[in-house]
Amino acid sequence: MTAFPWIAGVRGEIVADGKRLEAVAYGPPPDQAPTIVMLHEGLGCVALWRDFPVSLAAATGCGVFAYSRAGYGGSERIDLPRPLDYMSREARFSLPAVLEAIGFTRGILLGHSDGASIAAIYAGEHADERIKGIVLMAPHLFTEEMGLASIAEARRAYETGDLRAKLAKYHAHVDSAFWGWNRAWLDPGFKAWNIEDAVSRWRVPALIIQGADDQYGTLKQVRAIEARSPAPVTSLILEACRHLPQIDQPQATLGAIVGFCPGITAAR
Repeated sequence: MTAFPWIAGVRGEIVADGKRLEAVAYGPPPDQAPTIVMLHEGLGCVALWRDFPVSLAAATGCGVFAYSRAGYGGSERIDLPRPLDYMSREARFSLPAVLEAIGFTRGILLGHSDGASIAAIYAGEHADERIKGIVLMAPHLFTEEMGLASIAEARRAYETGDLRAKLAKYHAHVDSAFWGWNRAWLDPGFKAWNIEDAVSRWRVPALIIQGADDQYGTLKQVRAIEARSPAPVTSLILEACRHLPQIDQPQATLGAIVGFCPGITAAR
């Protein structure tokens, strides 16, 4: 496997689980400082993180690596339908290859929404001593009716509104990106999806950031993590915040992560 060319702010590529993935990095490379690996949401990609990776690198002094999973952004497309265990597959097969491709030595997994679920699964299933902590923004451990209703509303917006046009600005294979996420979550079989057991096997501290007005998940997700994790959990509930803490409350979100990082990334 060809190593990722870590040149701050310059887009590159890696190959993970047989798929070509677009990627970008900021700050020092993994052999010089801890690394924050960013895992985007179900309709996200590198570009949709906006300037958050740059701000993270500047505020923490860590290297920051973001990539678009297969099917998203400028990464290679996927075959549909996605399997209903697609997040577990990402944690088991793709993410380990990503970490190897960048020469990851120690640091943090930072996930948002689906990306938070992938990070949660990885932390529970891999005894990876390089991972010193996890940051989960708007995480999902299980489905909730209100969240599924919001996903159904997104489908209507995609079919009859301007959501497809908006997403097409960021995703080369926009139908693959949207339907791969939407149809999996709205599949009747997905209602049984639950990853709480992974949380019960966490070995590292976690920071949970949740918007009080999140349209895709309630505080039940946070409380389940607090109840299940044998490792320390710090929770931040942000008022006037929906599903995008890094957009709705960027300073509070960044401040919480900056406060979490020093003791975690210093661990050997």
